Amino acid sequence: MLKGSKVGLRARHEDDVPILQAELHDDVVNHSRAQSRPWRPVTPGSKRSHFVVDDDEERHVQFSVVRAADGMLAGSAALWGIDTHNRSAHVGLGLLPSARGQGLGTDVVAVLCHYGFVVRGLRRLQIEALSDNTAMLRAAERNGFVREGVLRSSAWVMGDFLDEVLLGLLVEDWSP
Repeated sequence: MLKGSKVGLRARHEDDVPILQAELHDDVVNHSRAQSRPWRPVTPGSKRSHFVVDDDEERHVQFSVVRAADGMLAGSAALWGIDTHNRSAHVGLGLLPSARGQGLGTDVVAVLCHYGFVVRGLRRLQIEALSDNTAMLRAAERNGFVREGVLRSSAWVMGDFLDEVLLGLLVEDWSP
């Protein structure tokens, strides 16, 4: 397990999947804001849930987020789009409603940075967040990510096009 001050990132357990599915995926608005593909229902227990981990997939590493204080499941985190040639990846996370507003997101981003830069030897991490997702923007900036641009009207979310903010962090600018 990778440990931060408030969270741990561990391998996804089979019994995490239905909780993450119910609290993150089945919330249509939340899913639509977090994913770049349209929401669609997924049958309970389906292996098509994006919370089911494919251990052979090298370009996408998923973790379950647990609170350090009590070990309770708090959400999902990932490095995705891992490019071993350019040594870069994207950061993503989703916290359960009961885990939001406690500063866990900032710690999740910090632990993902450690994993990407120290464990995987990456050089650049990137985050794309909706421009109104102040929690994710704050978590990224507290970890040293720099706003590199705005992708205007690039995300179709529940009937509207929204702006996305592009943030990046280079290993030489990272301070653990």
